[in-house]
Amino acid sequence: MMTNFPWLSVITFAPLVGVFFILLIRGDEETTARNARGIALWTSVVTFFVSLGIWVNFDNSTAAFQFVEKVVWMPGLNLAYHLGVDGISMFFVILSTLLTVICIVASWVAITDRVKEYMIAFLVLETLMVGMFSSLDIMLFYVFFEGVLIPMFIIIGVWGGPRRNYAAYKLFLYTLAGSVLMLLAILTMMSEAGTAEIPKLLKYDFAPTLQPWLWLAFFASFAVKVPMWPVHTWLPDAHVEAPTAGSVILAGVLLKFGGYGFLRFSLPMFPLASADFTPLIFTLSVIAVIYTSLVALAQEDMKKLIAYSSVAHMGFVTIGTFAGNLQGIEGAIIQMLSHGVVSAALFLVVGVVYDRIHSRDIDAYGGLVHRMPKYALIFMVFMMASVGLPGTSGFVGEFLILVGAFKANTWVAAFTTTGVILGAAYMLYLYRRVIFGELTKENLKTILDVNAREVAIFAPLLLIVFVMGIYPSLFLDVMHVSVENLVDRYQSALAAAQHISAVAK
Repeated sequence: MMTNFPWLSVITFAPLVGVFFILLIRGDEETTARNARGIALWTSVVTFFVSLGIWVNFDNSTAAFQFVEKVVWMPGLNLAYHLGVDGISMFFVILSTLLTVICIVASWVAITDRVKEYMIAFLVLETLMVGMFSSLDIMLFYVFFEGVLIPMFIIIGVWGGPRRNYAAYKLFLYTLAGSVLMLLAILTMMSEAGTAEIPKLLKYDFAPTLQPWLWLAFFASFAVKVPMWPVHTWLPDAHVEAPTAGSVILAGVLLKFGGYGFLRFSLPMFPLASADFTPLIFTLSVIAVIYTSLVALAQEDMKKLIAYSSVAHMGFVTIGTFAGNLQGIEGAIIQMLSHGVVSAALFLVVGVVYDRIHSRDIDAYGGLVHRMPKYALIFMVFMMASVGLPGTSGFVGEFLILVGAFKANTWVAAFTTTGVILGAAYMLYLYRRVIFGELTKENLKTILDVNAREVAIFAPLLLIVFVMGIYPSLFLDVMHVSVENLVDRYQSALAAAQHISAVAK
């Protein structure tokens, strides 16, 4: 293993090297745009292939953090530049680097205004996303976690739709409000445990009376990021107004921040509070799965329908996470990875026809199979993956989550299963109205099928959907030991608390 090579620092900060070279570009607008696209693409491609190195060199047999780098950051506050990944976080780093490449290629033609600034925003966003998933210092984690808001705010606010300012400010205010409470909790934890190192905090036993307050403070931030019902209302506006690539990153990576936070902090650090609040999580998640699926059925805007479907799918994730068992948590991670790929692909599918017709209304389409057969096939695969068809990535995550939920609470599993049925209803509804039927609209009679660039965008996502669906062990083996360690700590903490309670009685 090349453990001495600073994998994570290179992956985290390589995009900023690209930013530096883009800033040096001079010339007319067309030359600047062309060079900015080229530099951003090569930078993101190199970063992605380097990120694959951590998978190739990853040791599946240990739950310890790997590729660890540590340099003192603020000695007076006992803070360090501390990076590392385990089986839980490693795939999210790769997902971030992959989708950045996809976004830059997807924006090649769609973005023609202020291209230089646009590419800079995406490369900075990549640095912050990778840094967040690989941080092992809780304050460094917070810096990256909140820093992501800045480029995302700019991407929506500058290159978004007609109501972009409203959507950008709503995103910013919702997420920032919850994160203020999380910052207070982080400071409390550092004072209580005497360290900011996440590996040490994972082993520290916080007082049972303190855990509920810390859990609620983190919940205030993570619930908005997931997003959970009823703090999900910022998401449809952000998706509708964001450019296609902005929606891809928002759905593919940023929604995973909350789920990752629950797995990294809430469950292992506050196990007693997590158990106490599990009924609340289950209730909110079941409502999200059923309610937002019904809302998705009523949508006439393709992006809004997919946005509400994301809330429903992330409801599965929180149910699996707080089931507190091996199947539920592994299912939640697989579901997040699958949703990261499938939802990103569905927004790209919408972007393909939007670039041609400039409409997201479902009624504006119909009969596209007659003019766009390759597009119809690609759309069908991702639609089926979203529904959870066996053989696709969506099935593996949903199946494991339902098994874990059934072990934890039969009623929760039963209500969650309705989300699978409703998911099939709204996705088939969307597909039928857009793809099938007679080709009657004049502006669709000359529409062109997907081109080589668009096929190249979808190809890796299609590959991942089938590989995850047919051979999930490729992913499950990597995370298994880390998840097993998390579950053991969680169950041991609950068992110890029950023993103390029994002795006291």
